[in-house]
Amino acid sequence: MNTLQVGDKAPQFSLQNQNDETITLSDYLGKKVLVYFYPKAMTPGCTVQAQGLRDSKEALDGLNVEVMGISPDAVKRLPKFAEKESLNFTLLSDEDHAVADAFGVWGLKKFMGKEYDGIHRMSFLVDENGVIEHVFNKFKTKEHHTVVLDYLADNK
Repeated sequence: MNTLQVGDKAPQFSLQNQNDETITLSDYLGKKVLVYFYPKAMTPGCTVQAQGLRDSKEALDGLNVEVMGISPDAVKRLPKFAEKESLNFTLLSDEDHAVADAFGVWGLKKFMGKEYDGIHRMSFLVDENGVIEHVFNKFKTKEHHTVVLDYLADNK
């Protein structure tokens, strides 16, 4: 896994969102974008993480930050997750994990004695010019939104 670092140019991508619309990262130039990768919609950890970001939307909007959650889930699974949890941000489907590969978050994982390839839960703050400003890679799912907001508050 070659994870992107601060100062790297964010890879450009176009993915389908929960409304089956094409979303392109370059559409957000001029805004900060929190690109967060999560393993699977509607699982406990991913749900808690998404709820925290949902509840922080007003604060993130005030800081000119858009949120994009990316998972290898099929597009048809995303509306169920968004509706069930009243999510107020973009969810994107990366079924072939090409975007996860480009960001360097797809790789070998170990869980309960088994090894498999999957998403490593990480987030990237992309600045207004499309450059990685910060990498969030050490957080608990229930604290992810707080870690992001604390970073943003300290780096206004």
